[in-house]
Amino acid sequence: MLNNGEGNLSEIQVALNAGNSADFNKIYAASMQMLFKISYRIVNDEEVAEDLVHDSLIKANEKSLVFPSLNDAKYWLIRVVKNASLNYVKRKDRERKAYEKVLYEDHRKSESGETNLLKKDTMKKAREALQKLPKNLQEVLMLKEYGDLNYKEIGKVLGITEGNVKVRVFRAREQLLKILGEDDVFLSN
Repeated sequence: MLNNGEGNLSEIQVALNAGNSADFNKIYAASMQMLFKISYRIVNDEEVAEDLVHDSLIKANEKSLVFPSLNDAKYWLIRVVKNASLNYVKRKDRERKAYEKVLYEDHRKSESGETNLLKKDTMKKAREALQKLPKNLQEVLMLKEYGDLNYKEIGKVLGITEGNVKVRVFRAREQLLKILGEDDVFLSN
């Protein structure tokens, strides 16, 4: 493709083969940080998030997947990383429940300070509230708040219209407020 002074436009329209090292490096550089943020916000563990993202990138590389554009590669990777992260959390939750059931232990921990306790409690309430939302509302909120994607990008990832994304984000936030009630819960990124 000729570059007629529209640098970024011509790059976006070039097909990329994840099996080609130069193309893979472009995909990696353009998506790694964003994919890590999405995974980390879901699994809440840096090492695990990094592993899940690398596994997804390796999958694309090993299968020599060809993407019509860099954006298509990002959208595919977001879906793969998001699903892998959610599956990891579900598996860990099942393991934790099984472990607690076997041991019948009280897992309360004493914290070093009131602030740490309040932060943990707030994060727990936020995660629990998010888990109570329908899956379609969870997805848009995670991609919007944790993936730093705009409405158009979220629509592309989920295969829905930009208007539908806006409605879902509004409904998700509205339902979170109802779930959290009047508790003094402060959520931060």
